[in-house]
Amino acid sequence: MVHHDLKKATSMSTSTIEVLFDTPMLLGECPLWQPGESALYWIDIAAQEVHRFEPRTESHRSWRLPSEPGCIALCTTGELVVAMRTGLAMLDTSNGKLTHLANAPYDSSTTRFNDGRCDAAGRMWVGTLYEPRDNPAGTLYCIERGAIRDVHTPVTVSNGVAFSVDNRTLYHADTTAHRIVAYDFNVATGELGRSRLFKQFPSDRSSSKYGGRPDGAAVDSEDAYWCAMYEGSRLLRLSPSGDILQEVSLPVRCPTMVAFGGEDLRTLYITTARHNRPATEVGDYPLSGHILTLRVDVAGRIEPRYQP
Repeated sequence: MVHHDLKKATSMSTSTIEVLFDTPMLLGECPLWQPGESALYWIDIAAQEVHRFEPRTESHRSWRLPSEPGCIALCTTGELVVAMRTGLAMLDTSNGKLTHLANAPYDSSTTRFNDGRCDAAGRMWVGTLYEPRDNPAGTLYCIERGAIRDVHTPVTVSNGVAFSVDNRTLYHADTTAHRIVAYDFNVATGELGRSRLFKQFPSDRSSSKYGGRPDGAAVDSEDAYWCAMYEGSRLLRLSPSGDILQEVSLPVRCPTMVAFGGEDLRTLYITTARHNRPATEVGDYPLSGHILTLRVDVAGRIEPRYQP
């Protein structure tokens, strides 16, 4: 049984945060730890690239893609699944070969794949971003053995896909709505059940209570949901009931996603953005776009792999 620590929210100083990689990304996203390689993968959406970095050797590689990636996932074959605007592909990082898997199930002139993650049964769950951002025309897709299924969860900008430790809850954020929803989840069938509001954040940007919008997320080994708050200069660690357990201040305004890695899974990797941000903001936050790291007390979990 997982025990949840419902103590009062605590804060953490930015002095414990370090920069992983010297070169800033335009729009860093989807950090992903590969334990077999002791390496971190991530994407730069705006630059249409996948990156790989080994902290121990400081070895870096990158691969250019034909369209914007929204997320990546490890595959049981040893390759990476890449969800791009134009569809799904498999990237062989040993030779850079990209193999087409499926076309995008939407109009790619207005929509693209965004945040995603695999469940414990080897399915990949990928949401979409509706670029006009004027109505919830995005959704969440389940990709199972190559078949793509719309699970009909209307959102404008899909983010924050994550699963509880017991695999009975799927979390899903709509960044534009400043909202995170939790769904009952059946890992055996891949079906979603009853939904509940997990967390609603203030949306008035002129308010002193505004603390950013929920972006990418990950669940740690104590079942707490870590969320990157875009435009909020912070990370939040939330209990399964949505209470704030911890707040981490960041030296960037726009964190995008987090992932646990390192040999003990207690290093938190944080991707950030500088693309389309005001010059004054980038000046005030010169680490915008960099990959940041933070040591945490509670370990994360190894990410499941996609089963083709």
